[in-house]
Amino acid sequence: MNDAQSRATRLIQTYYDAFNRGDREAMLSLLSEDVVHDINQGACELGKAAFRAFLKHMDTCYAEQVEELVVFASPSGTRGAAEFFISGRYLTTDSGLPPATGQSYRLRVGAFFEITDGLVARVTNYYNLQDWLRQVGVA
Repeated sequence: MNDAQSRATRLIQTYYDAFNRGDREAMLSLLSEDVVHDINQGACELGKAAFRAFLKHMDTCYAEQVEELVVFASPSGTRGAAEFFISGRYLTTDSGLPPATGQSYRLRVGAFFEITDGLVARVTNYYNLQDWLRQVGVA
């Protein structure tokens, strides 16, 4: 692994370490001001303010931890990917989703990153929504 790949994988690892600690400000410090956030089966949001609001909403509705994280980076260090399991509990009913009763779930997730000037410029997350619905007792 070259230096650019090492820096990229460290950045992504640090991002998820901050996530697991619940340190949202540390996560935000790793993002560019104009970060692009592609939400699983949802909208594309732009900027740190939108990402901060997204995190606040997620923390209200879900308690999650990243497990079994594997990180990859391109030789240029400008692209990265992560595969992991997200283990969580559905705490508060999220708009358009079934009622929350504290259900537990564990999902495989893929995430893709663009890295510019040592910061995350884009993050795209994918998981199987139908599997999540099944696990929380709907599908």
